[in-house]
Amino acid sequence: FLYGLLFTDTTLSGEIGTKKKVKRLLSFQRYFHASRLLRGIVPQASLYLLDEDYLGQARHMLSKVGMWDFDIFLFDRLTNGNSLVTLLCHLFNVHGLIHHFRLDVVTLHRFLVMVQEDYHSQNPYHNAVHAADVTQAMHCYLREPKLANFLTPLDVMLGLLAAAAHDVDHPGVNQPFLIKTKHHLASLYQNVSVLENHHWRSTIGMLRESRLLAHLPKEVTQDIEQQLGSLILATDINRQNEFLIRLKSHLDNQDLRLEDAQDRHFMLQIALKCADICNPCRLWDLSKQWSERVCEEFYRQGDLEQKFELEVSPLCNQQKDTIPSIQIGFMTYIVEPLFERWAQFTGDSLLSENMLNHLRRNKAKWRSLLHKQHSSSRSNDHSGQVTGSQEQTLNEEETP
Repeated sequence: FLYGLLFTDTTLSGEIGTKKKVKRLLSFQRYFHASRLLRGIVPQASLYLLDEDYLGQARHMLSKVGMWDFDIFLFDRLTNGNSLVTLLCHLFNVHGLIHHFRLDVVTLHRFLVMVQEDYHSQNPYHNAVHAADVTQAMHCYLREPKLANFLTPLDVMLGLLAAAAHDVDHPGVNQPFLIKTKHHLASLYQNVSVLENHHWRSTIGMLRESRLLAHLPKEVTQDIEQQLGSLILATDINRQNEFLIRLKSHLDNQDLRLEDAQDRHFMLQIALKCADICNPCRLWDLSKQWSERVCEEFYRQGDLEQKFELEVSPLCNQQKDTIPSIQIGFMTYIVEPLFERWAQFTGDSLLSENMLNHLRRNKAKWRSLLHKQHSSSRSNDHSGQVTGSQEQTLNEEETP
């Protein structure tokens, strides 16, 4: 029954209606009919089930979901664009969360479909595949012995939910863009962690609408909502130094007490921050795809800014900001400092060493590509200068 749930196609072919509630209803109805089929009841309408070969491959991938070389792009294709729903249903089962929290499987599936559909598939980077990738990374981090030995089922559920929903309804532009265009979200959250606040509030809205946790005591659900907010807000890149300084202090003083819920929550925040920006620590082929996607999203914002005669944001000018230069800067100033501290926390575990090795190799590859770009640019500039002087001479000759 569970695998039937996991591999049901919840997407709609084409744009059937514009209201999300209609889409959600149709998605849920399709799952409902599929589950009837799996119980031996022949449905009235035709079904859009995955090909058996794809289903088998996706199952095989899920058996290796804790491996760092997990290819989320392939998994998304095998699940027909339902990587986030499929992955979360599987992980909730693997971690025993469905049983522990007495969750209704149909309600869980309905909630996850809501989350997946609230991501913008037209975003090159901030979409449901990114959310699934972050969730898979979070699963790997939750299994690190230094952390796993202390985690409660609530910690695990919070970590997975926050990873899955941390960028929900992302508009594909950054906070400065929302502020300078006077977007209503910027006003609503007074220009502070605008996107992260929106991701959190959207998640809470869907949790309440789905009634996934409605059977739990009110004080428990309130605590879950607040902790989800604290985790998602930690992904604000503007707070990077704040978390790094605090982590460094804990590690230097060796005063982390993971028996303490507060310290466990802090390390969950750090784990989510790592999962959110772990792309440079993946295998080169995966890392490169993510780099190209995020830069494409930056460039789209830059094009928008030019169109509306706004100042082009840093990293968003396709003519000046190259992918290698953006990635090298990102790795040097954001990724390396965080993952070196994470490795210190994990005691240089095999996973941490693996990630840092990928990071160093990927950075070297981007440096090599940047060098090639500079060499090519110098060559073009030289030929361009000759052409320019020739053009000036011709203009002078044509001037009466």
